[in-house]
Amino acid sequence: MAIRLLAVLIALGLLHVAPHLARWRGHGLFRRWLAQLADTSGGGRVVLALLPALIACLLLSWLFSHTLLGELPSLLFSLLVLLYCFGPREFESDLEAILAAPDDHRREIAAQALADDGSTIRWNAPELGVAIAYAALRRRFAVLFWFILLGPVGALLYRLAQTLARDESLSLDGDSRTASDYLANALDWMPAQLLTFTLAVVGHWEAVISAWQRWHARATPTSWYRSGPGFLGAAAQADVLIDIEAGDGYAEEHSDPLAELVRLRSALLRALLAWLSVVALLVIGGLVG
Repeated sequence: MAIRLLAVLIALGLLHVAPHLARWRGHGLFRRWLAQLADTSGGGRVVLALLPALIACLLLSWLFSHTLLGELPSLLFSLLVLLYCFGPREFESDLEAILAAPDDHRREIAAQALADDGSTIRWNAPELGVAIAYAALRRRFAVLFWFILLGPVGALLYRLAQTLARDESLSLDGDSRTASDYLANALDWMPAQLLTFTLAVVGHWEAVISAWQRWHARATPTSWYRSGPGFLGAAAQADVLIDIEAGDGYAEEHSDPLAELVRLRSALLRALLAWLSVVALLVIGGLVG
């Protein structure tokens, strides 16, 4: 796990210095392979679409971890996979583009880059907060979760599953689209739960946890793969809409989208530091034990 943590830290540092690295991704080979599976459908097509890349990644991971050069090849391979799986654009750079826009109209245009599925984001604080939370999950936190848990193959599984489910340009039949949605939603579930809890810790605990509880109270038993992590959006929206009583007796204003972007960006940075700190403690505990 120490190598994975080091790869994560290096990848995040590189993306901070060179955000364009998150766009270093080509799905041409994956698209061509998917086109070859046109005579299949449903879950079988999804499995066949993912299996070759995952097997190749698993074999390369094993190969690079058993060389005479020690851990360096494994670290470099993990780093390359991470840079491939973050994206489709660097999360922070999209937030910077919104902040740098000269007016609300251009900020709203810039905010559309947060929606990987092509949905429209209106320029108001609640919708922007939801979009930022989902972008953070799918471009950063879920990738980190599956990478730390399963290594490079976990990160690649998550990214390719999200591509199948969210990329409308892929030609999928109805059954395959449904199966890919189920897989992508299922892979979102656990990291979204952890991210929601972390946002509650670093943000407004009562508002976030209450929204989480309300969503789960109304959710169906199959919502974890059918509808995706709607509780994360509900929690982010509740965190935005809450009025915090200030020390002077006045309520803190939470209706300015730009101010909420800055506040939520800071909360997500604290959440990232919390995740990395937990992983670092696990690494230290493992080394000491």
